Amino acid sequence: MAKRPTKMQTGVGEVGYGRPPRATQFKTGQSGNPKGRPKGSLNLATVLARTLREKVVVTEGGRRRTITKLEASVKQLVNKSASGDERALRLLVQLADAAEARAEAAPSTQESLPEADRQVMQSLLARIRKHGTGDPVDEPDHE
Repeated sequence: MAKRPTKMQTGVGEVGYGRPPRATQFKTGQSGNPKGRPKGSLNLATVLARTLREKVVVTEGGRRRTITKLEASVKQLVNKSASGDERALRLLVQLADAAEARAEAAPSTQESLPEADRQVMQSLLARIRKHGTGDPVDEPDHE
């Protein structure tokens, strides 16, 4: 018994779920949100990162140096906290805690591998060393 052709095969009824009428579809090159974010506009994180990477000239100990704005800001914060500014000291402690937490959260390559993965890596290294640095070894997959 032959199946009846579907609406898609006959070309009839092309309007339906996920298939709006042609007249209401977006025209090619036309945005669905024309008043939306303009192309090339930047978000706050991008602008902040770019601004903190800008260079400034500072005088330290009678010598002129060029450093980033981020580095200059941190130096000012440390100097204020060292001079007894309590708010600067609290902010510096918070930044130091956040930096330490981020450093602890970043896994090192040696510690992050499970034992099974480490054994696979060691066996691969042994095979590579055994066959030298020439062409790749053509061995069948063992699955």
